[in-house]
Amino acid sequence: MEGYSAPGGRPGRLAGRRILIVGAGQRDHGLEDPPIGNARAMAVLFASEGAALTLADSDAESLEATEALVREQGAECAVMLADPAEETGIEAIFARAQGAFGGVDGLVMNVGIGAGQGFAGTTVEDWDRVMAVNLRSHFLGCKQALASFVGGGAIVLIGSLAGRESMPIPAYAASKAALESLCRNAAVEGAPHVRVNVLAPGLIDTSLGRLATQANPRADVRIPAGRHGSAWEVARCALFLISDDSSYVTGQTLVADGGLSIAART
Repeated sequence: MEGYSAPGGRPGRLAGRRILIVGAGQRDHGLEDPPIGNARAMAVLFASEGAALTLADSDAESLEATEALVREQGAECAVMLADPAEETGIEAIFARAQGAFGGVDGLVMNVGIGAGQGFAGTTVEDWDRVMAVNLRSHFLGCKQALASFVGGGAIVLIGSLAGRESMPIPAYAASKAALESLCRNAAVEGAPHVRVNVLAPGLIDTSLGRLATQANPRADVRIPAGRHGSAWEVARCALFLISDDSSYVTGQTLVADGGLSIAART
């Protein structure tokens, strides 16, 4: 886990900010040398920018690995092991942040799973679990944040280009599409003091991204940028949305896909 650094950025952009990242660990999907994931890159970058971080995840080992990297940046850090798809879990996560830092003024919801293949291969149980993790958790996070961001703040929901495309995992795609509607409603309700935006990455060089490429190698051909994105590039987009640099941006979706969504289909 050593050797990670956060490239780019203007140091101190998040000085004095208390940021909560839900889903701060990462799943390596059996890869021997996995690349850094989006949330872990965000945590390291935010720490280098001066934020005090509360990190939450349902995987203790992965959460500890992210915490270690954050502490290498010299940042204040608190952790919470909980299931964000459950109301009690989200409440406990926010309570941990409150106890550690007196509150939260920035929230990143980086929670998502996929299950099922096509409509015929997706069970009701698959559908309900994906919606609970990918959508209900974001609703619960927004609900808590809107109630507790006393002095204002920013929320970033991590969506996916899959929410705007057809794909063989309908529950995943539908849940990511629904985040954009959730974002718009939360942005209106939170205005003018709380901003809410969606960050929708395309094909990113994470462990899951590498598996997706193996399943559909032709997708690489259509990326105008000529490559996958990196988790650091996703993290810098998240930094923009969570910081005051995007102070006039709310209710929007920032697509970071190297142009994949506008490429001609052949």
